[in-house]
Amino acid sequence: MPPAAAPHDHTADHRPPIDRLRSLIRDVPGFPKEGIVFKDIVPLLGDPAGLALAVELMVNPFRGRAIDVVVGAESRGFIFGAAVAQALSAGFVPIRKPGKLPLATHAIEYGLEYGTDRVEIHQDAIEPGQRALMVDDLLATGGTMKACCDLVEKLDAEIVGVTVLIELTDLGGRAHLGRHGNVHAVLRD
Repeated sequence: MPPAAAPHDHTADHRPPIDRLRSLIRDVPGFPKEGIVFKDIVPLLGDPAGLALAVELMVNPFRGRAIDVVVGAESRGFIFGAAVAQALSAGFVPIRKPGKLPLATHAIEYGLEYGTDRVEIHQDAIEPGQRALMVDDLLATGGTMKACCDLVEKLDAEIVGVTVLIELTDLGGRAHLGRHGNVHAVLRD
């Protein structure tokens, strides 16, 4: 039996951090439908150093901002949201797709770049006046994030900012979030 391959030494990667992150995200043309280029973050999630770097760069602008809760949208927003919450010593609140939350919810329907969707939050998930940081992996047209911000504001929370790993600048999502606080993107494509 041949010997097992040695694990990749991530410490030997001398590229600038942003280039390293870009190299861990795959473009998948035509998914979920023709004309869309899906940003596949699975290679990034499987790389411990890359994942830690992504979370750190998402968190840094919001350190010392007294964040009470981090809010992430299903499903990739859960991955980064929970990690960001842990890094900020804050709670995590999920925003889910319909039918996934067992108690009374607020819901909003919104448009996507390839259709419509609906999201929900528990009515008691955030206390009035709490300071929230909104998190997702990607900001495209801004539909999902705007819907999430609207839900959080319905609970009388203060949105301190929005942080995402990737912003697709050509789709103009940032313009829909101006009143929701500081918008930070680690990678802008």
